[in-house]
Amino acid sequence: MRMTGSIKRRHPTQRLAAAAATRGVVVSYPREADPNPASHENVTRRAISEKLAALQGYEYAGDYDDAGVYDGAVYFVPGETLTLERAHALGIRGEKDLFGGVVPFTFVGTKTITHPLGGPGAVAPEGWSHEFSRLVREAVLPGLSAFSLDDAQRGGERLLQSGAVRVKPALALGGRGQSVAADAATLEAALADIAPEDLRQCGIVLEQNLTEVTTYSVGQVRVGDLVATYFGSQKLADHDGLEVYGGSDLTVARGDFDALLELDMDDDARLAVKHARTYDAATMQCFPGFFASRRNYDIVRGRDPAGRILLGVLEQSWRMGGASGAEIAALEAFRADSGLRAVRAECTEVYGTGAQPPRGATVYFRGEDELVGFITKYTTVQPYVDA
Repeated sequence: MRMTGSIKRRHPTQRLAAAAATRGVVVSYPREADPNPASHENVTRRAISEKLAALQGYEYAGDYDDAGVYDGAVYFVPGETLTLERAHALGIRGEKDLFGGVVPFTFVGTKTITHPLGGPGAVAPEGWSHEFSRLVREAVLPGLSAFSLDDAQRGGERLLQSGAVRVKPALALGGRGQSVAADAATLEAALADIAPEDLRQCGIVLEQNLTEVTTYSVGQVRVGDLVATYFGSQKLADHDGLEVYGGSDLTVARGDFDALLELDMDDDARLAVKHARTYDAATMQCFPGFFASRRNYDIVRGRDPAGRILLGVLEQSWRMGGASGAEIAALEAFRADSGLRAVRAECTEVYGTGAQPPRGATVYFRGEDELVGFITKYTTVQPYVDA
């Protein structure tokens, strides 16, 4: 794989001089499936890569070039969760080498690990862990994962006995590509839209559909000597009549999960943090080779068809994500003030030309994206105040 960009190439004497001034370089590593260097995701990742370089005293070196020569350590900012095979080929050995995560198999980086398979005879990919779904069953919603159309149809029809089912392709991001099936026929039609190779490799999730939904984010980032852990809620944005991810409003604590729990938060927030920790610990236990410096868990609260309120983890993100602008803003604040205990950091994504970022905001992208149209992405940060 060869990525082109603003790579800095040097004569050997220049490299020696630069090595004395920098500990290493940070490179952006785009997704193979997104070759457009001007996409809002690629532009945002480059901007965040520059900030990560500054936080660590590194030099920013543009998009990764496998023929390039780099000074010192190379720190990657990938556009997707990496497999162990690819990470090792790049020289990534641990969480200090990247902003993101590494998994032993591709499907481990998707939402399909959240739920059990439909039954004893269900198709399972190499590396599947039945123990994982047992460990997280109290922390997730009722649902199942499948890697074949037959397993998905049969399992989905069982779920339909309790109400409508949400159909979630494993590779869909930001709520896109999902649908709700109310009966066996609409379920079959939704499953027919899944690419066979995607289904075989990464699977599909079928989950009890909730109404009156609020989506929370719980996560942690580790960059150099900085650790920040957060809880917050997600916002929705209107994009061509669909509700999609519109940003996150986070309360970020300096330190680990215990530091976060020392802050004021309501019962739902504490339960969301508990479920995220359960999911995180189960991943470490069940998927050897996994490591991550950026961990984010989407957690939903809503009402099921029987009227009960449920709260559970939907999926994980072990790569740079929608909330990363807010995560970086918090890290910058902690780096600037060693006595700062917590901050409020907010990232926003708005579609259409009417949005104007507030004064003082860090704007990551404002313009036309060939896939989603005109989009504005920005981040703000302010002091945390106890309730």
